[in-house]
Amino acid sequence: MSHRKEKLEELIKRIVSDLILKEIKDPRIGFVTVTGVTLSSDKKYARIGISVIGDGKIEKKSMDGLRSAAGFIQHRVGKALSIRITPIVEFFLDSSIADGVEMVAFLEGLVKKDDKENSVDHEVNGDD
Repeated sequence: MSHRKEKLEELIKRIVSDLILKEIKDPRIGFVTVTGVTLSSDKKYARIGISVIGDGKIEKKSMDGLRSAAGFIQHRVGKALSIRITPIVEFFLDSSIADGVEMVAFLEGLVKKDDKENSVDHEVNGDD
């Protein structure tokens, strides 16, 4: 991947994050995080990953709000980048953060279970 493409993706991520935080006032949009941006090879499309804190209903509302603001976001991205072709923005739900939190909780549960089993073993065997 070219260095320029990576820089553009990071810049778009920053611009979209700022817009969501400071300028988009759609009440449907909950607590969202831009997880990443992937530009197509021709730079015509920017796929923007979004993580939403909340249940499926909140995720759907937030994604609906973002999709309805896509034209505004695309316009502002084009204005900020000053490039020949403004990429068409497409949002997708990125569950990687939620998956990571779930995995950490699972692993912590295993550690607690293992600690509990070890303490029972010590008591049964008279180890202390």
